[in-house]
Amino acid sequence: MIRLGPAGLGAKIGEAPESFEKYHKSGIRACEIPFTYGVFIKEDKHKKEIKEIKESAEKFDIKLSIHAQYWLNLNSKEKKKIEESKKRILDCCRIGELLGAKIVVFHAGFYGGMDKEECYQNIKKAILEIMDEIKKKGWKIKIAPETMGKLNVFGSPNEILRLVRETGCSFCLDFAHLYARSLGKISYKEIYDKFKNFPKLHCHFSGINFGDKGERSHKLTPESEIKRLLSALPRNKDITIINESPDPIGDSLKSKSILERI
Repeated sequence: MIRLGPAGLGAKIGEAPESFEKYHKSGIRACEIPFTYGVFIKEDKHKKEIKEIKESAEKFDIKLSIHAQYWLNLNSKEKKKIEESKKRILDCCRIGELLGAKIVVFHAGFYGGMDKEECYQNIKKAILEIMDEIKKKGWKIKIAPETMGKLNVFGSPNEILRLVRETGCSFCLDFAHLYARSLGKISYKEIYDKFKNFPKLHCHFSGINFGDKGERSHKLTPESEIKRLLSALPRNKDITIINESPDPIGDSLKSKSILERI
C-alpha cells in the first residue's frame, strides 16, 4: 500500500481531528507533523489535544510521523551542539510517542570540512546513543536520518544505507533531495533499488529547484515527476510518501489521483 499525505496538520492543533476526517474522506492516509521550527505541541500544555490527535489519527487511519528541527547537527565540532541536537531529537520522540507517531525524521548533520568517514562515525555514534535512550524509555518510535539534497550535507543514499545497516535505525528516503543531489542524473528507480529489500519505506517528495551545489528550494510537484516516481514504486509494499511542496495537501491529492490512474 502506498500512503500519501502532507507535511503539516493543515490546521491549528485543536482542529487536527477535523483535518484528519477531511484527509480520510479525500483518501489521504498520512501526515507528518513539522517540528522543524520547534516542538509546538507541549506535553503539559496540550494533554487534551495530544489525546485527540492520537485517537483521531487511529480512527481515520492517518499514519503520523514527525519532522525534527532543521538546525540539528550530530557532527558539530562543538560537543555541546551535538548534545543539544540529541536532546531535540529525543524531545520529538517523546511527543511523537504520545501522539502515536511511528517515526521521527531528522537531518543528521554537515560535513563541516571533516573527512567523510570521520563525519559518518560521529553521526553513527550519536544515533546509537539516541537509540539507547529510546530503548531505556521503552518507546516504540523509530528515528530516521533523511537523505539530503545539498552536496555539502551528510545524507547520500550510501551513507544513509550504511547507517541503517550498522545501527538498526530507520530512514527517510527523500526522492526530491536525491534528485537534486545527483543534479538530476539519478532515476527514481535507481534510488528505490538501493532500498528495495526493506519492508517499509518512509519517503518525502515534491518538486525541487537545484543548482550545481544541489538543492535550492522546494516547488510545486510537477505531474510528470509524480508519474515517474509512482511508476518506479511497487504496490505490494508499505510505502508512505509525504509531500513537502508549497501546497502539500493539494499535491498529495494530485498524487492520489495519478496513482489511481496508473
